[in-house]
Amino acid sequence: MDIELTSPRSPAPSPVTAPEPHTWWVVTLCAQWCGVCREYRSAFEELAGKWPQVRFEWVDVEDEEELVGSIDVETFPTVLIADGHVARFLGPVPPQAKVLDRMLQGLQSDPAVVADAQAQALFHRIAASRSSSTGLLPAAGRGSLHP
Repeated sequence: MDIELTSPRSPAPSPVTAPEPHTWWVVTLCAQWCGVCREYRSAFEELAGKWPQVRFEWVDVEDEEELVGSIDVETFPTVLIADGHVARFLGPVPPQAKVLDRMLQGLQSDPAVVADAQAQALFHRIAASRSSSTGLLPAAGRGSLHP
């Protein structure tokens, strides 16, 4: 989107490109050995296709334990949802794409919901670790939606 700016000193308007809106993130914390996670993975990837404007990430809590930090994930799947700047939810969810779909819709319509400090720190670690990643779906044989 272009915005025209004028000032009293410059008679001609100059186009300025507005920043892109922030991207929502949905991060599933799972483990390779978890049967529920393996079953949920295809539904998660299908949901990623439904929400192309949202960044979907898959984090294996054992392969990337330094990223997960001190968060004790006891129930799978555990999901982190962030609006691109702030974590809005962190917790276990039923392994059903419809549940996650409704949660994402609800959180996008209610800016007042904000997760705790531990969720904020986790989101910032994940976002920083994935900052150079591109694409939404995994390459063949990879273990995460974003490597």
